[in-house]
Amino acid sequence: MRTPAVPGGALSLPSLRKNTTVHVTLMSPRARTRSARAVAAVGAGGLLLSGCGTGSTVSSGNYTTASLRAKLPKAVRAAGVLKIGSNLNYAPVDFKDQNSTPAGIDPELAAAIGGYLGLRVQFVDMPFDKLIPAVQAKQIDLAMSAVIDTQQRQNGTDDNGRRSNPGVDFIDYLITGTSILVKAGNPLGIGSLDDICGHTVAVQRGTIQDEIAQRQTAACQKTSKGLRIDELDADGQALAEVASGAAAADLNDYPVAAYNTQSGNGGGQFQLTGGQLEPGPYGITLNKADSALRDVLAKALDQLIHDGDYGKILTKWNVSPGAVQGAVVNGGL
Repeated sequence: MRTPAVPGGALSLPSLRKNTTVHVTLMSPRARTRSARAVAAVGAGGLLLSGCGTGSTVSSGNYTTASLRAKLPKAVRAAGVLKIGSNLNYAPVDFKDQNSTPAGIDPELAAAIGGYLGLRVQFVDMPFDKLIPAVQAKQIDLAMSAVIDTQQRQNGTDDNGRRSNPGVDFIDYLITGTSILVKAGNPLGIGSLDDICGHTVAVQRGTIQDEIAQRQTAACQKTSKGLRIDELDADGQALAEVASGAAAADLNDYPVAAYNTQSGNGGGQFQLTGGQLEPGPYGITLNKADSALRDVLAKALDQLIHDGDYGKILTKWNVSPGAVQGAVVNGGL
């Protein structure tokens, strides 16, 4: 799910904007397929604090820039840059500011991680559903774009357990859940997924929210109230449908849903309802063959957490309750 709003600016609806591929370089400041299961919900007022999976935790310690850089793959070290895929219209996680420069939680964390490694970070804007294939094809070094770490994505399997792609590895860095966003005043009285039966729900194609909506169709059929799903290229298009009344609700990640209720970011048009659904971690997404790069990035993230710079970035973007205690590889369920 994505939205192109920028801090302090009016909500911009991307039905008027294309997902073009751009290359933007940032200098470091220092140098969504899940298996069907029970829906977990938490209060709508905050993010999630609990851990998620059984992945390996990176041992804490003091890593110097020199020691980490020495462990980088030679090709990355020689290039001096990390090429990062992202769908840059999902404020406050990743978006473009007024100067078309990557901004938000992911770009700032990426730049800080790059600082420990003496690397620049270069963001490549691309559609969300192209990110994992691009990682697998090694068109980019990694993806950072609010990609939820799940075992299905790790294993490259579908809901029936059939392997459909090589899978990817994750380094988990923020915990979140899915929220239901409705028109201000909640005219249809929606408070849960069951309440969207008989209506239209808008989602971004290829996301965890798309999968949640697809599974909800079976529950709605049992009540003889069908559910229509509008799968869209960007979350801003989903917001536009809710604002116009074409859709009863939009499903997206809590940080983004909450952001779009704030003054200046569409505040007054939308509100949250119900609790968060299916908590899970955002993960830095890497090719499974790039285990050396994965391990170095995990140690750099762990150092960022222990030094306090990680916490400062999360505080700036009002997502501190979703902080992880340390870097975890493949911790998603």
